Amino acid sequence: MALAATVFSNTLNIQSVPSTSNSPPRVLSTPTRSVGFSLTPTSVDNLRLRLSPRKSHPPIMFFFVGVMNAGIESPVTSEDAPNLLDTVKVLDLNGNEIPISDLWKDRKAVVAFARHFGCVFCRKRADYLASKKDIFDASGVALVLIGPGNIDQAKAFSEQTKFKGEVYADPTHSSYEALRFVSGVTTTFTPKAGLKIIQLYMEGYRQDWKLSFQKDTVTRGGWQQGGIIVGGPGKTNISYIHKDKEAGDDPDIEDILKACCS
Repeated sequence: MALAATVFSNTLNIQSVPSTSNSPPRVLSTPTRSVGFSLTPTSVDNLRLRLSPRKSHPPIMFFFVGVMNAGIESPVTSEDAPNLLDTVKVLDLNGNEIPISDLWKDRKAVVAFARHFGCVFCRKRADYLASKKDIFDASGVALVLIGPGNIDQAKAFSEQTKFKGEVYADPTHSSYEALRFVSGVTTTFTPKAGLKIIQLYMEGYRQDWKLSFQKDTVTRGGWQQGGIIVGGPGKTNISYIHKDKEAGDDPDIEDILKACCS
């Protein structure tokens, strides 16, 4: 998503990593700007070493490492979800470990899964859902947000956004893996997501780059997508699942209200 990369980085200064292999080089390019360099097993390892999680690198640098880890969506139906989530646990802001299904065991809950706690799209998602909090409350529906990261990141997100619902951390990403949410550079860098980033910045939303470049996020490349489910009452009762196809893929709020409050 060259457009979005341009929003966050004024210059792209990427140098080739010399190949030590006899295999022919492959060249990657973006639709609007071409950047050619050799990619071999040795050079990819070198590139990974150069992108240390302890250092802040321009977002475009993570594009090339992310290409190596691009994911493919696997379908999960509402019937499959309870079994897949059976052993998943998340952490509340006090560090208590909670089986994820307990979040909707005794109540109905709208559970949003953030891309990561620094993500500008997720800050919009938090507001987008919180804007219907009065309807959720009137229907006895809890509003929950889960993010892949540690408790400190979750606390920072909660304080920064003043999110009106409950916030939990999933440091192992186990809920994302169980629900088979998509992950990969091709689901992050898209023209539609790039345009939405510009729109969100014009609305006043901002990416938190300090949170975005913490180890929990960087080690996964920042390519994780999220989703939204409606669960409960009852641990095995999941009536609605939306899986983001790309960054910023919010479902129609009316679909969520129909699933939880009708």
